[in-house]
Amino acid sequence: MKKTIIQTDLAPAAIGTYSQAVKIDQTVYLSGQIPLVPETMLLVSDDVGEQIEQVLKNLSAVVRAAGGDLSDIVKLNIFLTDMADFPIVNEKMDVYFSQPYPARAAIGVAALPKNSRVEMDAVMVLCDE
Repeated sequence: MKKTIIQTDLAPAAIGTYSQAVKIDQTVYLSGQIPLVPETMLLVSDDVGEQIEQVLKNLSAVVRAAGGDLSDIVKLNIFLTDMADFPIVNEKMDVYFSQPYPARAAIGVAALPKNSRVEMDAVMVLCDE
């Protein structure tokens, strides 16, 4: 078993005691991303659509740093402070993902770090071609 820590300056730095992602063999476990702009470490805006898009950009940056792309994600967890925002998640995911879509869960939560409205984490599997 080979363990590699994934880190990129193109995604927000960890704001706690965790890594952006950990790769074990061909599986990559991505930590939760909130809509922080990497350069400023501030929320992109209060607009949930912009927040979802920033989260997907942040996940994309970590995925690329691990040697994959969003199509390699097999499981996506979405945390929302308001489940009424879920249709916007579907709209934004349609821009960033194509079929076959990853398995996913959407979970309503009371609060997220930095008063974010959305957070996503994922599991990615890199295939040898």
